[in-house]
Amino acid sequence: MSKTVTPSTYVRNLSHGMHRQLADLLDPQEGWKKIAVNIMKPSGEARYSQFHIRRFEGTVQMGKSPTCELLYDWGTTNCTVQDLKDLLQKNGFSAAASLLLPAKNTENVNASTRPVSSAINAPCEMSAAEVIDTCNPHTYQSKGPEENEVDDFDDMGIGRFSFTEVKQSTNNFDIRPVSEGGNKLGEGGFGVVFKGEIKEKIVAVKKLTELVDASIQDLTCQFEQEIKIMGKCQHENLVKLLGYSKDGDQYCLIYTYMPNGSLLDRLACLNDTPPVSWVLRCNIAYGTANGINYLHENSHVHRDIKSANILLDDTLVPKISDFGLSRATGQFSKTMMTERIVGTTAYMAPEALRGEITIKSDIFSFGVVLLEIISGLAPVDENRSPSLLLDIKEEIEEEEKTIEEYTDKKMGDVEPNTLKKMYTVASQCLNQMKNRRPVITRVLQNLEDIKNLVSSS
Repeated sequence: MSKTVTPSTYVRNLSHGMHRQLADLLDPQEGWKKIAVNIMKPSGEARYSQFHIRRFEGTVQMGKSPTCELLYDWGTTNCTVQDLKDLLQKNGFSAAASLLLPAKNTENVNASTRPVSSAINAPCEMSAAEVIDTCNPHTYQSKGPEENEVDDFDDMGIGRFSFTEVKQSTNNFDIRPVSEGGNKLGEGGFGVVFKGEIKEKIVAVKKLTELVDASIQDLTCQFEQEIKIMGKCQHENLVKLLGYSKDGDQYCLIYTYMPNGSLLDRLACLNDTPPVSWVLRCNIAYGTANGINYLHENSHVHRDIKSANILLDDTLVPKISDFGLSRATGQFSKTMMTERIVGTTAYMAPEALRGEITIKSDIFSFGVVLLEIISGLAPVDENRSPSLLLDIKEEIEEEEKTIEEYTDKKMGDVEPNTLKKMYTVASQCLNQMKNRRPVITRVLQNLEDIKNLVSSS
């Protein structure tokens, strides 16, 4: 990788020496705090709360630089040198901005201002042995308006719809929640999901949208990757892709509608839904592991396993969704590297935060999901201690608390023996050392044993 720093260089790829030089300018008078409070999430909310600020302050007592810790943490979001320079200039740190990026370097990296046509042929990340083809949106180029108004399928048997038809099916993408009479079901990393009706069939439509930290190329790759994966991987525990739409700059993916929403929402009893029983939770855990097993058997890493991406059908059968970040591994023993960190931080394995792509990262993420199933707690809550759910493992191991204290009290049928067995599986999945985590086949077998024990009791 070139050591030349450009506006498009990821902050996480800056040298340690550069981090230290920036720290020398920002650590005095706590200049780093001005930067931290001005870092925003894609939603427009502040990324760092007072809780985070206090955590960075605490690193001083450990002989660390809060500036370096801040840059490391923010760097996991794929922020660029240009983003950092803009923040430095905005807050009056001109010396630091000049140190970071001399004025003569004027490369424009604001991809979101470019039209789709300027980025449409840019290649996606390549996987091991080039298992993933270069993204080429023209592979699924939509037909003319008249042809798209009738049923149409691509060579993988996936339906192609016109944007007009999809838009009408969602009441012009009514952004009001379904509970308020609108069509919005939820939103994720790359889009908003709407409830729609196409050909008298209820469907879920994900309309992909640009984010602050994602380019047109990222959006295109997300769209193409989802179609590639879903065209090849079909299983009872994977959500079914019914079709897609790509008219001009718009990207939409159409899935089978899941009436019970996500596991995240059901565990939280969103919209006053009843608590999920222990028996059903064991079935959901097993079904999800079965879906992951299918992906791993077919040499795919999901890279974003989380309860929000586990959807539930009318009988609460789990279906893994959101395959836009997936990658083909080529072979299980090979670890790939990427410069772009993707995923959801509260679920991410240590190696995933370093840019490694391995099936063992899915195992770690699934361990967090199992903790959610046991506790009913959200994966992250800044008003809770510990704020990250995965950190309760350390508390339990140090005997500060027991798993029973973290058990979801909303369950009326929990069986202590199987609860402890599931926690043991979760704990093994959450090993910091990836090579010490179990393979998914072992996890699946353990969860099947638990499911059978619960069913027979």
